Amino acid sequence: MSTRELHLGVNVLSDGMHPAAWQYPGSDPNWFSDPAFWVDVARTAERGTLDALFLADSPSLFQPPGEPLVAPPLALDPIVLLSTLASATTHLGLIGTVSTSFEEPYNIARRFASLDHLSRGRAAWNVVTSSDPYAWGNFGHGDETAEQPNRAQRYRRAAEFIDVVRALWDSWDDDAVLADKAKGAFSRVGSINTIDHRGEFFNVTGPLTLPRSPQGHPVLFQAGGSSGGLNLAGKYADGVFAAQASLADALRNADELRSRTVAYGRPRDAIRIMPGLSFVLGSTEEEAWRRNAELNELAGERRLAHLAAQLSVDPAELDWDSPLPKWLLDGAETIGGSQGARDIVVNLARREQLTVRQLLDRVITWHRLVIGSPEQIADAIEEWFRAGAVDGFNLMPDVFPSGLELFVDHVIPILRARGLFRHEYRHSTLRGHLGLQRVPDRRSRVTAQAG
Repeated sequence: MSTRELHLGVNVLSDGMHPAAWQYPGSDPNWFSDPAFWVDVARTAERGTLDALFLADSPSLFQPPGEPLVAPPLALDPIVLLSTLASATTHLGLIGTVSTSFEEPYNIARRFASLDHLSRGRAAWNVVTSSDPYAWGNFGHGDETAEQPNRAQRYRRAAEFIDVVRALWDSWDDDAVLADKAKGAFSRVGSINTIDHRGEFFNVTGPLTLPRSPQGHPVLFQAGGSSGGLNLAGKYADGVFAAQASLADALRNADELRSRTVAYGRPRDAIRIMPGLSFVLGSTEEEAWRRNAELNELAGERRLAHLAAQLSVDPAELDWDSPLPKWLLDGAETIGGSQGARDIVVNLARREQLTVRQLLDRVITWHRLVIGSPEQIADAIEEWFRAGAVDGFNLMPDVFPSGLELFVDHVIPILRARGLFRHEYRHSTLRGHLGLQRVPDRRSRVTAQAG
């Protein structure tokens, strides 16, 4: 029996991770806005005792207005959708992505604290920054000539944003609610306080409008893999979703992240490392590759355009049977998108001298791709976990709901038999699932530090 416990979440991108998922037989292109679909996926994940369901987000369509879409969008607001799923599940963690580039700290602190209360302690915020020019135009910056904040500015804003949100979550003490009917006193004197934050980007007085939530603080995840993202994670995150496409890269990333975590005065194992794992699953390896070929045929040339968009390059610069452009392989930065995630794909292509076609057989977007039988998928998970490169994975099935159903019914039993994954939930909160402690209030932390 392993002394470490594997952690598994599921990343739900409407119909699936493959660009042609919505075209696959049995899929419904309208599922992306159907509450019944989302409830079904969440309940399947909970049946498999997964730690959490994760929602990515984009406040834009990622393309110029007026152009036809080639796939269902990330349409629903994550917090609204997760609130619906909170009422349809009892144990599954609920992780929503919200960018610090466009929102205000008070709103986000209030929304996630509300979700943590409504779910009885299962909420998490995935913190990201954004450089999407189309999203930039949706938040009062419609002038195309206006200069967007650079990466360093975005991460400074993100750090201050998190500081403000955490201070707001601490603006009530744990025992603030007195609710004394006889005296007519609802709260204890001095137990609800302003935060009076004055900073480079935000001026926030506080306090929040509701008491501390069941987890103390909702869990914080971070998804950036650049140097700025690693610093942000090392200082604040409880978990990371950084993408990795090879074991060597995953080991280096884990060591770098853990070193930065220690540098910020935190325990080396404070963060749960859960990169994305794209997979195509069949009852046999042959069946899995056949399913993958069917999806690739449905996607056709869009696979090339999909990769180009992820790399922030012009599709005309990519050729199926040639390497990536030399300027990209030489390390030049592109405008927009995630630099850390892009580097993962470029490093893999450079190291193994892959053509674009070969690269697309190794990754969907920039995440590791495994195609095979249940035993092969379980082997791939176990290899990285036992090597210490990860604490688990954020699962990214090719097609929903079938890909997740196959995983829960056929891979989870193998992981359980190997002593790697839970047979049932032992906790009711996401922090409990992840082996993290509830965050005590600020008064308790000050007392503990003084002692």
